[in-house]
Amino acid sequence: MIDRRSVRALPALAVSILLLAQCSSGPAPVPPANTTSATSPLTPVLSVKELMEHIVDPTADWIFDAAVVDVTATGIKETVPRSDEDWLRVERGAMLLAEASNLLKMPRAMAPAGAAGSTPLKPGEPSPELSPAEIEAKVNANRDLWNKHADELRTVALASLTVARARNVDGLFKIGSDIDKTCENCHLEFWYPGDKEAVLADQKKKVTYGK
Repeated sequence: MIDRRSVRALPALAVSILLLAQCSSGPAPVPPANTTSATSPLTPVLSVKELMEHIVDPTADWIFDAAVVDVTATGIKETVPRSDEDWLRVERGAMLLAEASNLLKMPRAMAPAGAAGSTPLKPGEPSPELSPAEIEAKVNANRDLWNKHADELRTVALASLTVARARNVDGLFKIGSDIDKTCENCHLEFWYPGDKEAVLADQKKKVTYGK
């Protein structure tokens, strides 16, 4: 015959064993912060064209426009950061530009749906710029090179962050030129490769900053 008191004790014993097992097993492992759930994939919102026009270009201007030398008929005017707020704006621009390089590496459409290509400079001549479909084909054919250019943008953006935090005015002039060349190298490869020779020749004619 089974003792009723033993039967009543079985559920309590089972609960005790379960609690003991939970305590001894430790907390559940936490997934790494940089993993993405399969149910929450990254979903690009902007095309590359929109990303460049609304994020990359305006952000880069925070760095470009921070250090400017204007030569006019009345003399030379130099604009440089002077306050902590001025330098903070440059720092923010550098951070956003560096992070934007990751956005460029996310596969996305080159232009919004229905966007037209560029207009030829002269009627009957081919446009100096590739169409969105042509750019996308070039990127898909050489994604590693596209990512390399994005990595170079991040590198020069982080260099500009170092310059800003050091309050290095001369370095700010130089880094602006470096950012411009980094962007142009990518454009010459994927946007208007037909103009590469002319653009490189024009770069040699430009005046650069120096003491």
